[in-house]
Amino acid sequence: MKIGVVSDTHIPVAAKVIPNQVLETFLREGVSLILHAGDVVEEEGLYDLMGIAPVRAVAGNMDRASVRDRYPDRDLFEVEGVRILLIHGWGEPFGLPDRLYEAYGDLADVIVFGHSHIPYNRRHGDVLLFNPGSPTDRIYAEKRSFGILEIEKGSVSGSIIFLD
Repeated sequence: MKIGVVSDTHIPVAAKVIPNQVLETFLREGVSLILHAGDVVEEEGLYDLMGIAPVRAVAGNMDRASVRDRYPDRDLFEVEGVRILLIHGWGEPFGLPDRLYEAYGDLADVIVFGHSHIPYNRRHGDVLLFNPGSPTDRIYAEKRSFGILEIEKGSVSGSIIFLD
């Protein structure tokens, strides 16, 4: 199973829509689910993604009240035997993966997060920490990015994709 992952799209502040390269990649890869790790800003920022596959999203610190009212701060769920925690993140961008691992590492096999805009795809112990970066904003990062998680036989791996 392939899962598309985005975060920090900041629609319509950083961009009016999600970049075509993200949408085309998700279609080409045949993702079955899309995760958005917060800072959607306005719910309309999810609509193009919803046209590709079901979307699970969490609220981020920059989201408007309408998004915060509709989406949780964190979402813990299971897909094909893999426990996934979807969360935005908090505080200073640097050191965020360690803070998330310390707070939630015992709950999930994968922690998908955003907030820092810095792509991250590393294991801490047995837990994969995965931040797709931002496809629309390069603050703290050299390039815009998004990601794909792949689950096969109860094992999960991630890949970061940089935009052209």
